Amino acid sequence: MEARIVTLPGDGCGPEVLAEAVKVLQAVAARFGHRFAFEEALIGGCAIEATGEALPAESLKLCRESDGVLLGAVGDPKYDDPRGSVRPEQGLLALRKGLGVFANLRPVKLYKQLLHASTIKPEVIEDVDLLVVRELTGGLYFGEQGRKRVDGVEAAYDTMFYTVPEIERVVRVAFDLARKRRKKVTSVDKANVLESSRLWRETAARVAKEYPDVEFDNMYVDIAAMRLVRYPSVFDVIVTNNMFGDILTDEASMIAGSMGMLPSGAIGTDKPGLFEPIHGSAPKHAGKNVVNPIATILSAAMLLRYSLGLDDEAQAIEDAMQAVLQEGYRTKDIREEGTTLVGTKEMGDLIAERIKDAQR
Repeated sequence: MEARIVTLPGDGCGPEVLAEAVKVLQAVAARFGHRFAFEEALIGGCAIEATGEALPAESLKLCRESDGVLLGAVGDPKYDDPRGSVRPEQGLLALRKGLGVFANLRPVKLYKQLLHASTIKPEVIEDVDLLVVRELTGGLYFGEQGRKRVDGVEAAYDTMFYTVPEIERVVRVAFDLARKRRKKVTSVDKANVLESSRLWRETAARVAKEYPDVEFDNMYVDIAAMRLVRYPSVFDVIVTNNMFGDILTDEASMIAGSMGMLPSGAIGTDKPGLFEPIHGSAPKHAGKNVVNPIATILSAAMLLRYSLGLDDEAQAIEDAMQAVLQEGYRTKDIREEGTTLVGTKEMGDLIAERIKDAQR
């Protein structure tokens, strides 16, 4: 297979972790006889520095014409002022919207090698293998927002807005994926308080009737947050809105031991998909060879699986990563007593080498 992959290194530790993911993809190409052409483009703070825009038109054009997009991270402290006219994160939101990727897939799986890396009791999390499907291009992050004066004081507002078609399409993605897993979907909302959540619940229940072979239930977001850390193994597929999904998956990352372990993929009706680690740019760690690249490497595996349809190749990455963990290698965020500390580059080298070794 020949495929064109656009890489967006971004800011902070983004270029470092992305370099390791590309290294692993090159090892996959060599082992399986594929040709991956990589093209790099600007996004985030580095794009603002170069062009004044968080997502230059040329970057979006390259992404739209590709077979898959792999992103490092965006975010730079110099743009932290919320009153600023342009911020790195605007580039990511614009990219998601521009690619039409409305379903964000965030798998949360505890690898047995990291059972004791989490702060949660091993007996609570040992069987966790869940998938969060987060709606990505609507809701509070894209609704009408602004500031105004009310009774003489400054006020701000954000609007959580959803249409029935937006809800239907992401809920169907969740059910379709559940059919390939353990056939259970939990829709998370706040229908006891929010009108948008009442519409979400009504729509999800109606779509569920199209999938009689899949178990379905509803859950308030506060209850879901509690159960994620108390009874996480009860979940198979969770589907929820943009903001709730953002928060719940960061919480769920602690099950896996670190945010550095969790990949994500954003898909739409057509390719390309957008794949990235769930962690941020970690500017204080940038350039120090200490950030865990596994989340980005596993995001590359998701790109192979969901954008290119290469399941065996994706599995090869996941198997190689587990082999390296089994051998006792750890980055700083997941290090335990008795394991060997390695840096960002070394972890990427080890995983790429295991992929190549399996070919021999």
